[in-house]
Amino acid sequence: MRELLLLRHAKSDWTSGVGDFERPLQKRGELDAHRVGTWLFSKELMPDYIVCSPAKRALETACFACNTMSIPCNNIATNKNLYEASPKQLLKIIKNFPIKAKRALLIGHNPEMEDLLLSLVGKPIVIPADGKLLPTAALAWLKIPDSWPSLSPGQAKLISITRAKSLPRKFPYPSPNGEELRKRPAYYYTQSAALPYRIKNGKLEILLITSTKKHKWIIPKGIVEPEMSPQRSAEKETLEEAGVYGKVSDNCIGSYRYEKWQAECVVDVYPFKVSRVCNEKNWPENHRKRDWFSVEQAVEKLQQPELVVMIKSLAEMLKAS
Repeated sequence: MRELLLLRHAKSDWTSGVGDFERPLQKRGELDAHRVGTWLFSKELMPDYIVCSPAKRALETACFACNTMSIPCNNIATNKNLYEASPKQLLKIIKNFPIKAKRALLIGHNPEMEDLLLSLVGKPIVIPADGKLLPTAALAWLKIPDSWPSLSPGQAKLISITRAKSLPRKFPYPSPNGEELRKRPAYYYTQSAALPYRIKNGKLEILLITSTKKHKWIIPKGIVEPEMSPQRSAEKETLEEAGVYGKVSDNCIGSYRYEKWQAECVVDVYPFKVSRVCNEKNWPENHRKRDWFSVEQAVEKLQQPELVVMIKSLAEMLKAS
């Protein structure tokens, strides 16, 4: 027998002001997608083939679930026919799954996913009291005959339907078998940061940005996504948060810790030599302030003692080179 997992995309953000195809997930949807991924991982139901609708809310659902399972998002295949497809078209897609795939995950939309599920099972399924068979972030687990090409309506056996809202609100850490529970998946607590700098008129200058909520001076940082290296993540966050391009060092200059999501995040810091600065309107998070400071000024602005040590170390390293 093979296994087929049908996942409806998680809760999307109807207030985003974009068209249906580009509508992203809301925060609840992101966490629900993580919960589904955690459930799959804990049940040892890791898919070896994943295909998804190219709509943004579906792709984000797939990527958040995969991140929690430590599956790179670039392993997700997309098929444009999964967006507004009929059950017949969906079945055709399944029939063309790779022969080597023993367990496949398909992420799509309603009402097509519900219609596909009913068609594959071929018999009535008890509808919950709320009248929804597959609400957002619901996962159907099916056993099917050992051949994708020969799959026909009525041949699937429904093992379970799991709703994200029925899963624990907190996540096991550091693994699904762990006892400690936290508000976010384990990988959220491993982060990387960039220490952006330039040499101007022979003197070292440090680029700082303001935080979104408290508007204090910080350096760019972010979660290390499972498919990214810490350096690549730091480079990505620097462009998004500070609007600069440059070269990130291969070597970590230090690390610091801070409290968030009911636990401790560990941040590795990498020197980042800035080569180009985007104009004030041409970077994703231009609501932040950014400014260049001398070493002495940066030391005064930053509230993280470990960063002060790193800036002084960077100055010594550059002086020695």
